[in-house]
Amino acid sequence: MDVKEYISTTLPGLVLKPSLYHQWNKSIHFDLAREMYQLKDETDELNLDYFYTVYDQAISLFNEIFSAEDKILLVTNIYHNKNYVRRSRRKIKVYRHYIKNKDVRLRLKQETLPYMFDDEEYAEEKCTSQFSLECRKQDIRYPLLIKAICNQDFPSLKPKLHNPYGLYEPDVFFINVTKNVIFYIYDDRGCEVISSDIETIRPIYRQYIDWVDEYYREEIDQRFK
Repeated sequence: MDVKEYISTTLPGLVLKPSLYHQWNKSIHFDLAREMYQLKDETDELNLDYFYTVYDQAISLFNEIFSAEDKILLVTNIYHNKNYVRRSRRKIKVYRHYIKNKDVRLRLKQETLPYMFDDEEYAEEKCTSQFSLECRKQDIRYPLLIKAICNQDFPSLKPKLHNPYGLYEPDVFFINVTKNVIFYIYDDRGCEVISSDIETIRPIYRQYIDWVDEYYREEIDQRFK
C-alpha cells in the first residue's frame, strides 16, 4: 500500500509530520503522565514512576486503537542531509528491531521526500526518507517500540530508536488503515490521535477524557459535542 495515495484519498491535505493535531480538526491531543515529572524533586535522578506511567498510558491508547484484525501501516520519517540517502536503508533499525518476522520486514518500502521542515536554514540540503511497512498488530513488538519512542530524549533509558544522522529523532506513525486512524507519539510528554471520521475516535475521547491536553481541552470538547 502506498502511503501517499492512502493519505491523499483518506485524509486529503494532511502531511505526515509532527503536529498532526494542528493539521486536522477530527483529532485529539493527549497528555501523558499529567502532573508527574521526568526528574525527582531537587535531584537530576530520573523519576522512573513517571516513565512507567507514560509507557502504560501510551500502550493503553495503542491497544484501544488497534485490534489484531486491523491492517496497519507503520511509517517512519528519518530526517537527514541529502548525502545520506544511499545509506539510510542500511542504517534504519526501527523495523529490524521491532518487527518480529523477517518475511514481513521484506515488504518494507522506502521513499525519499522533501525535508518536512522547509522553513529551517539550509532546508534545501536536507530530505526525508520515509519508510513504510504494511503489517498487523501482532507483527510489531509494539510495547518495546512505544517505550523507545518515549525514551528518545533520555540517553540512559532503553530501548532506544536508532538515529545515526544527527538531525531530529525519527518520527513513527501508526496508521490504522482499517479504521482510518493515525496514532502519533511525539515523545514522553504526549501523543495525537486523528481520524477521517470523528465518530471513530469518540469512544477513545470518552474513555480517556481525563488525559486530554488541558491547553486544548475546550477546543477538543467542542469537537465531540
